[in-house]
Amino acid sequence: MPTYRDEAVILRTHKLGEADRIVTMLSRRHGKIRAVAKGVRRTSSKFGSRLEPFMVADVQLYQGRSLDIVQQAESLGAYGADIVVHYDRFTSANAMVETADRMSDAEATPEQYLLLVGGLRALARGEHAARSILDSYLLRVMALSGWAPALGDCARCARTGPHPMFVAQLGGTVCTDCAPAGSARIKPATLSLLHALVAGDWQSVDGASPTEHAAASGLVSAYAQWHMERGIRSLAHVEGTL
Repeated sequence: MPTYRDEAVILRTHKLGEADRIVTMLSRRHGKIRAVAKGVRRTSSKFGSRLEPFMVADVQLYQGRSLDIVQQAESLGAYGADIVVHYDRFTSANAMVETADRMSDAEATPEQYLLLVGGLRALARGEHAARSILDSYLLRVMALSGWAPALGDCARCARTGPHPMFVAQLGGTVCTDCAPAGSARIKPATLSLLHALVAGDWQSVDGASPTEHAAASGLVSAYAQWHMERGIRSLAHVEGTL
């Protein structure tokens, strides 16, 4: 069908010509979509504000040869306004949509879409610390992509854990026999926090100390960037909010 409809999170936009934009979005059923939104930069545009980063919209698109065309857009979640006025929420949201953009393709699963929507909604509402929401999102989206970190048995030899070392390059926690020289030691409290972030145990996450959060965030950042093979540029700004 040349025309189709889907729910989508707006990841990023680029100017095109004098009044148009190229919109990159992660949709629920069609994976990542790049489409042209014509005339949205004009003040008379009826749906330009619905196609801004961090917004969730019900969009109707026309299937084009290289880029689709946005025909309609109805707001489902206006999260952008509540995110951009808080620096910590804004930087965390940028890191989340950048990660989604890097990891999504035409075969992206509905779970990836729902995970991103849930994370942006939590940021907009200020339900938890922005960095904790980001860390939980990164761990979960990595797991959905088949890169869940080993937090129990040794990532290298499968020896029953828990283990005291964390090596991003090897896939998570490792035993002392498998850990390379100079490996980072992970405290039991930090390991428990990582488990809570993966499981969405927000009572435990919110109750952790700032020291534990800083340690966990460093490990999550190192792990995500290693397995994505390229750095997440937005994380450089998030680091300043710790």
